[in-house]
Amino acid sequence: MRIARFSTDEGMSFGVVEENTVAAVAAHPFGELAFTGHRYPLADVRLLAPILPSKVIAIGKNYAEHAAEMGGEAPAEPLIFAKPSTSVIGPGEAIAYPEKLSERVDHEGELALVIGRMCREVPASRAAEVILGYTCANDVTARDLQARDGQWTRAKGFDTFCPLGPWIETEVYPADLAISTTVNGEVRQSARTSQLIHDIPKLVEYVSQVMTLLPGDVILTGTPAGVGPLEVGDEVSVTVENVGTLTNRVIARD
Repeated sequence: MRIARFSTDEGMSFGVVEENTVAAVAAHPFGELAFTGHRYPLADVRLLAPILPSKVIAIGKNYAEHAAEMGGEAPAEPLIFAKPSTSVIGPGEAIAYPEKLSERVDHEGELALVIGRMCREVPASRAAEVILGYTCANDVTARDLQARDGQWTRAKGFDTFCPLGPWIETEVYPADLAISTTVNGEVRQSARTSQLIHDIPKLVEYVSQVMTLLPGDVILTGTPAGVGPLEVGDEVSVTVENVGTLTNRVIARD
């Protein structure tokens, strides 16, 4: 099932994407879905970020080749950091390049998971019970600021630096999915989630030992090798097998 958040002239709704239509649901997508009876052609709605999380927790250096390209070894434990909820945008929305503050902004395509219910201290063996589904993500990063600051909050936290979408796929097995990132149609990243150093159950267990996770919270599982710069005018797409494709264009920040 593909759960989308979308807008029409009537307002914003959650819905279930079925072929070329989206069936609206009442309230939020957690728990049993109640359909409103309204159905819209997918071409006539605007897809939004599929969820507005209270927090986005991201995992650094979770592919060995990416850790190597960043000049270090993969950490023995998951390396976690946070992106603010204000960094979230949806498919088709613009990534705003902060040219006055950064000289290099990179793409980082990732598989993201969405938490389905409040939880803490979840054992890896039960991680699937608290996951609503999966979506595509781009952990956009001001690479020069990341190197300069030594910690990652500013580099990762700009408005528009966390595209998510196009929807949440609830019926996918995430252990071995192809993931790729293209810029203007050129493949920049290509890997499989089976190459994750710390797998998804481990990540849920690790993060939930630190903090309570709320419905809609997002965990970015890490980016593979091949990260690289974006320029104003670029179109960047992240594709995850059996999930979808998330596309955004880069503009100059006002």
